[in-house]
Amino acid sequence: MGTPLGEFIRATRDSLQPEALGLPSRARRRSPGLRRVDLAARAGISVEYLTRIEQGRDRNPSGQVLNALADALGLDRAARNHLRYLVKISGGACSSHGRPVPPNREVRPAILEILRLLEPGIAVVTNRLGDILAHTTAYDTLTRDSGLLDGDTANLTWYVFTDPRARIFFADWDLVADEQAFDLWLGPSLENTEWFTERLAPAAGPGFTSRLNRHIVPQRGVLRLNHPTGDELRLRRETLDASTDDQQLVIFLPDDADTAHALRRLTSQNRGRLRSIS
Repeated sequence: MGTPLGEFIRATRDSLQPEALGLPSRARRRSPGLRRVDLAARAGISVEYLTRIEQGRDRNPSGQVLNALADALGLDRAARNHLRYLVKISGGACSSHGRPVPPNREVRPAILEILRLLEPGIAVVTNRLGDILAHTTAYDTLTRDSGLLDGDTANLTWYVFTDPRARIFFADWDLVADEQAFDLWLGPSLENTEWFTERLAPAAGPGFTSRLNRHIVPQRGVLRLNHPTGDELRLRRETLDASTDDQQLVIFLPDDADTAHALRRLTSQNRGRLRSIS
């Protein structure tokens, strides 16, 4: 049985072209990407050892081996952090955690007070599973008529993968889907992530599960929204850790003058109170 660590290394190797690393092109190869023998040679380990890691038969490679693999694969800082996290959950933790359970949805009073102070700005409290736990009135205005906040337990990840309106609302839907699938690996706990993915996978299908298993490390650039008013909004996201439950405070800022003007027009019409839905 494989492990998230092995899946990530194999997927990254398959995505690399030999010539990008200064190796000769092998046009006759049937399988894509970098050969296992080439990666092993670049990392200074045996092909047999690399095979054991990729197949999940070795779950605890040393830090020296991990650094060598990261260098050989040309991983950036975000991908290296993800690699270290996968080592943590692959090294036996996957088989020892408890039964799936839902995450804590309670937001600390101090965080709610910060949201109040941010009015009329656009801000939301979420967790890595995508639960929308609390938000400002301006966030409600921003997402109105998109379907995101329908129901009492709104969840961004569920919305992205199951609601057809998400593909219209998010101008770069594929990038947003990559972000949401990746963040599930960083959920509050393995039990929480398993609880959520067991429910989402049947509803979302392979469009979700294939992304989850590819371990695509997102770049998190400018968020582009097709707002129901007809405006295309470009937003920067500033994300702050909010609690020990892996909750996050996300603040949205205009990325250009047109977006700033559109947001002023939207929010000036909808001043109101903070809405907490935890």
